[in-house]
Amino acid sequence: MQELKTFRVAGSPEAVGRQLGAHVKPIFADYMAQSGAWQAVSRWRGSVFAQQLRAAAAQHFPAYVAEIDAMAQALDWSADDLFLWNCRGELIHSAPDGCTTLAARTPAAGLIAHNEDGDPWLHGRCSVVEVEPEGKPGFVSFYYPGSLPGHTFAATRAGLAQAINNVRIREPHVGVPRMILARAVLDCVTLGDALALLRDTPRASGFHHTIGGTDEAGEVRVYSVEATAQRASAREVSTPSGHANHLIHTGCERESQIVTESSRDRQLRLAELLPALGAQPDGAAFVQVLQDRAGAGLPIFRDDPHDPDDENTLATACMRVEPHGVAFDVWQGGERVLDLFIDSNARHAGGATR
Repeated sequence: MQELKTFRVAGSPEAVGRQLGAHVKPIFADYMAQSGAWQAVSRWRGSVFAQQLRAAAAQHFPAYVAEIDAMAQALDWSADDLFLWNCRGELIHSAPDGCTTLAARTPAAGLIAHNEDGDPWLHGRCSVVEVEPEGKPGFVSFYYPGSLPGHTFAATRAGLAQAINNVRIREPHVGVPRMILARAVLDCVTLGDALALLRDTPRASGFHHTIGGTDEAGEVRVYSVEATAQRASAREVSTPSGHANHLIHTGCERESQIVTESSRDRQLRLAELLPALGAQPDGAAFVQVLQDRAGAGLPIFRDDPHDPDDENTLATACMRVEPHGVAFDVWQGGERVLDLFIDSNARHAGGATR
């Protein structure tokens, strides 16, 4: 098994940010220089809306603003510019962050499987980071250079797992940027806390969150949550389900969004493939679905350099949520490159186990 690059950071928000920035500094300038998304985002420098987003983030989650600012310092970047980059979902509709997520509930566990689709330039340049924030449970996350961890796929030592899907909201509001909200979920102690956070925090745009964990009775549960600027819709997953990059819950028709051809085709293909898996698929079956390149439209697994959304599949994850932790497996290029168990009973001991 080839190994996916992993590293560990710990400490205060400022210490975590500095370490995250230092880790990716060798590639960050080249990454941003080629990024069309950054060129579009940078046009918002000095705007009233950008200032309002930062004020909302600082009001509700000052620790994450401090983390971004420290990351910027380590990268020799403007703090305002890096904050803008972490608001790309609010500022542009074409951010190259896609993804497909599958979820299921079995008697013994919850399953969340996920294709992380992003800028093709990032092939081989992303990492997995283990974060140990002061006073928080800690988590393991797939990590994009210069972004807060949490907007991809992650599992925590509180026994939570989260996978994120980009949704393209046409009318963002003043509120907490979605990447900061996704990061905040990873510091939650319980599944109920995470769901309440997504429901009650004023949101600037929107993500689809698939979240699994144990409830107060010790039962494993998985939720599909569309948390957007206008609404928060949480559905408990009871049968195998899938989500691409547009809103699909009842009520979404009242919110203006962009549905790309790729997202529509992937959602339709999931509707074809999932029923054949039965009521209790295993992780291997989910991973096979996420590697599908067939179907009449654009594929679930994305490796076309001319993908119409400028996104390719960077990694595939399968997270098995159990009463005492999360099994966390990652594939790249058809090969499993990481195999961890994140023990929720050992949250103060530090470290994930292989």
